[in-house]
Amino acid sequence: MRTPTLLVLAAASALALGACAPVEDAADPTADGSDSLPTLEEGVLTIGTSDPGYEPWVVDNDPTNGEGFEAAVAYAVAAELGYDADAVAWVPVTFDQIIAPGAKPFDVAINQVSISDERRQNLDFSSSYYDTAQAVVTVEGSAAADAASLADLVGLRIGAMVGTTSATVAEESIAPTTPIQLFNDNDQVKQALTAGLVDAIVVDLPTALYITAAELDGGVVVGQLPAGESPDQFGLVLDKGSELTDDVTAAVDALREDGTLAELEAQWLTDAAGAPVLE
Repeated sequence: MRTPTLLVLAAASALALGACAPVEDAADPTADGSDSLPTLEEGVLTIGTSDPGYEPWVVDNDPTNGEGFEAAVAYAVAAELGYDADAVAWVPVTFDQIIAPGAKPFDVAINQVSISDERRQNLDFSSSYYDTAQAVVTVEGSAAADAASLADLVGLRIGAMVGTTSATVAEESIAPTTPIQLFNDNDQVKQALTAGLVDAIVVDLPTALYITAAELDGGVVVGQLPAGESPDQFGLVLDKGSELTDDVTAAVDALREDGTLAELEAQWLTDAAGAPVLE
């Protein structure tokens, strides 16, 4: 009578061990992200961005190197979604192509696109990966070129575009003794600076980095102003109603919560771009 009992116990033990043991054939097929999301190409996350891409957003016009704020953010989001760097593909797209309604040649795009209710009518956005700061810009040799604090700017002539966050934050942060000179658009703001009508101008940081690199002769980013109450926010762009939107938003949220976005912002926008926060 003992033999059947032992056989039953042995069989039960084998079943228990089998249930606990890892089974390679039944491994999670979504562990590497390859089958977890309905991307354009199975196992690949396709990301769109502009060509050329400018520093500090993309270094050497090559997002595949992962250098530059947006290139680094894109790879961090991909990793959070389960995609290794070699499972990320980049496609060149213009800004207008990114924000146009209709099917896109990418799963997500990253290209300094501000989130707005108007754009949400035709696009999906992730949560914000960057809340834009306002920055003070001048040219070499001006009275503002050596400013290192808000106090250094108080007595200077400051220009900004009328009706913008730039003008509001400049007034609140700097409170210059001379009223801020307001202009109809940023082209007029830049012209006032180059003509010497103002000592410095305030624009959002992305604009500041672009115009000092590509448009202003001897342009200098003096620094960032303390954040206002309602900054513009950049989000990753997806097709309207994309099945990826919730997952991409969750990835961005996780990177914000664990400090990754703040670290990348400090590395590529504050330190590398030479745009310290003025106090």
